[in-house]
Amino acid sequence: MLRSKYLVRMNAPTFQSVILAGIYNVKNLKAKIRHNEEHQYNSPWNIAVDFDISMELSENGIAGMLSDYEQDHHTGMDIQKMARLLFEYTGGYPFLVSRLCQIIDEKPLGHTIIEPSQRWTKEGLLAAEKLLLSETNTLFDDLTKKVDEKPELKSLLYAILFGGEPIRYSPYDKAQSLGLMFNFIKNMDGFLAVSNRIFETLLYNAFTYEEEKKDRTFGAAVGKERELFVQDGHLDMQKVLERFSFHYGDTFEKRRVQRGSRLNEDDARISFLMFPIPIINGTGHYYVETGLVDRSRMDVVVDYNGEQFIVELKIWRGAAYHKRGVDQLCGYLDQMHTDKGYLLTFNFNEKKTPGIQIRQVNGKTIVEVMV
Repeated sequence: MLRSKYLVRMNAPTFQSVILAGIYNVKNLKAKIRHNEEHQYNSPWNIAVDFDISMELSENGIAGMLSDYEQDHHTGMDIQKMARLLFEYTGGYPFLVSRLCQIIDEKPLGHTIIEPSQRWTKEGLLAAEKLLLSETNTLFDDLTKKVDEKPELKSLLYAILFGGEPIRYSPYDKAQSLGLMFNFIKNMDGFLAVSNRIFETLLYNAFTYEEEKKDRTFGAAVGKERELFVQDGHLDMQKVLERFSFHYGDTFEKRRVQRGSRLNEDDARISFLMFPIPIINGTGHYYVETGLVDRSRMDVVVDYNGEQFIVELKIWRGAAYHKRGVDQLCGYLDQMHTDKGYLLTFNFNEKKTPGIQIRQVNGKTIVEVMV
């Protein structure tokens, strides 16, 4: 109908302009309604114009919104710091920014975060993020539904999150096109990354839960040991790593042998992410920092009762490479303004010497566990 009206526009009244606003671009409309692969990606119109305006909020844009809020409520927040934190966690995704701000403003965030000056802080944001990730909403429902419906997209997201190698951006890859169109992933300097930290954590939770469902005994065992890891409200991360080392050797490797496959980097990373969830569930949460180029390392930041623990997951690739990884962890500890870090090294060599080692490196205390 639109095409026919366009063609007769000189002789009959028609629309001056038409804007189709939605998540799908024009060429993908047929992909939803036609199953004939040959014609799936032909545009219904040859008159479509690309929409190149970014729909994400910038850090300055978020700061402007917070400034307007501050004029009315006088919370005493550090506007620039809060804007930067909101942008770091959401990537400027409008719904996520607005929903986090709404939770901070309206919802109970815990007995230690009550006053407005306490709520509009990093601690308040982390508490709000935990509430956001525990709720159901149309955005999260839509994300998980599309991941389940499109196996190629699911495999791509899994590879980005757990894979040992960076994935190069390709504009002609079908799974990448879907992920970019839905804004689940982004192109960062020629490599793929999940669009924002909240999407990352949501997907990590979903994938680890799928793995946990395959063997409920592991989660049950860790849950029963919870009192070993938490004393007087404080999480003992060293004990967490020590027990993980035990369970890793006793449970995960046996399970992989039963499946008839050897352990790989994906298995190693997902095995650790499964471990702290039953321990911190309800009180703490975590997020993951992954280097796009150096995919042999992954930083897991666990937040529990206001304390943060930085755990670097590292694949053993020789002594020299390992030393660089320790130096990288020390640098990251500097950024996080903490003097103690944890290093979990996965060594696939048969002659490895597993165990725990505590040492001082560059003025930092490094607790290393090798499995």
